[in-house]
Amino acid sequence: HMDSDDSDEPSLLRFMCAELTRGYFLEHNEAKYTERRERVYTCMRIPRELERLMIFGIFLCLDAFLYVFTLLPLRTLLAFLRLLTIPCCGLGGSRFLQPAQVCDLLKGLIMVLCYSMMHYVDYAMMYHLIRGQSVIKLYIIYNMLEVADRLFSSFGQDILDALYWTATEPKSRKRAHIGVIPHFFMAVFYVFLHAILIMVQASTLNVAFNSHNKSLLTIMMSNNFVEIKGSVFKKFEKNNLFQMSNSDIKERFTNYVLLLIVCLRNMEQFSWNTDHLLVLLPDVVMVITSEVMVDVVKHAFITKFNDITADVYSEYKASLAFELVSSRQQNAYTDYSDSVARRMGFIPLPLAVLVRRYFHLLITMKVLNSIVILGKSCRYVKEANMEGKLFKRPTAQTSKQTPKKANPAKSPPTSVQRPSKSITKQPSPRAKPFPPAPPPVTEVTSDPPPDSPPKPEESSSETPQSTELKHRATNKDLLEIDRFTICGNRIG
Repeated sequence: HMDSDDSDEPSLLRFMCAELTRGYFLEHNEAKYTERRERVYTCMRIPRELERLMIFGIFLCLDAFLYVFTLLPLRTLLAFLRLLTIPCCGLGGSRFLQPAQVCDLLKGLIMVLCYSMMHYVDYAMMYHLIRGQSVIKLYIIYNMLEVADRLFSSFGQDILDALYWTATEPKSRKRAHIGVIPHFFMAVFYVFLHAILIMVQASTLNVAFNSHNKSLLTIMMSNNFVEIKGSVFKKFEKNNLFQMSNSDIKERFTNYVLLLIVCLRNMEQFSWNTDHLLVLLPDVVMVITSEVMVDVVKHAFITKFNDITADVYSEYKASLAFELVSSRQQNAYTDYSDSVARRMGFIPLPLAVLVRRYFHLLITMKVLNSIVILGKSCRYVKEANMEGKLFKRPTAQTSKQTPKKANPAKSPPTSVQRPSKSITKQPSPRAKPFPPAPPPVTEVTSDPPPDSPPKPEESSSETPQSTELKHRATNKDLLEIDRFTICGNRIG
């Protein structure tokens, strides 16, 4: 009896034997380990899906940027010739110039005035003034310029849209604005200031490339990794991630253009010697590589922490493609370059004012780029089954204070316009004096039908099996996201 009591007492030998022979079965929690494996596969798919979205978005920005140099001057010239024929033809119709022609004239006039004003800005003096500052001062200046560029891009498009609407608003309405001329001077002042800001950014980057020690360039690159810290630990939904992706596309395209300006300025100083380009090339590759790595790591961990699948980037790409295709339809209510500016925060006018001297034969590049991205956009829209939305007219905007009287799901179907033979056909005149405004942001999330189950709250706990279903069900239509955001970085 005493021997059995001694055998039941804990001992070091029994503990070691139990630890060495202890077993467990992973299939007892199969759902958990399957979810973890899917997260790993999602992180592995993020670089490919993200770069496909980035490349497509960069080409969209490039198309809007080349539009300013190629098609906009021609459209402005046609509108100006139409304006000169007013004394000969008279004002037979209610509106001699179409709203798009008025906007083209305003854009062309803004560009001409800013071109002439930029001749009085001395780039060499600005470069040497920045070069004489210390490294810490330049780092602070560069960060301040990045913040100012985002603020300018956010408020600048509002200034331009206010000018376009003030100039084309039907005169039958009661005047509720300060006039076209004050809005015009505000737009010119904004484009000029934004162009100078981009010039200072390019000059600071040029100083960093030409400095003997690469400390300033290293500090600027480390600023990208600080962005990871401020993003990955925040809660993101699909719409918020879409806005941030658009902001990353704009930021990457702007950096590419700034690097191009730096290379061209240095090549011009060294009489276009290709040997100096080989000296700059390693630094350019290092900056681009760090930018790509930061974006991949940031998006990989954001999708991991918020249980978002990699397929969401295909939805983002289809949404951008839909905007490109719909801007060629007869019921378009905005120019595509303005749509890119609202969606991504990229405004091409200030950047075009700055780099005007380096581009001469861009009409061929513009046409080829437009054909390629239009074909790709049609393909993405067809793959996403969004063709039916192309020919629907935007619904009229209602007041935010009026309660909903009817369920949108029970409303009668709207009339669908038949597709035109060519998506580049000019819009026909409307019976109404102005097109209906797009639906407001407050109506993006409509009430669910009575038969549908109530939507669970975000704070409620969910099983791993329902995680994927949660993020496949879109809470908001990506086409109805508020486009007037602070460069795509507003988190709801």
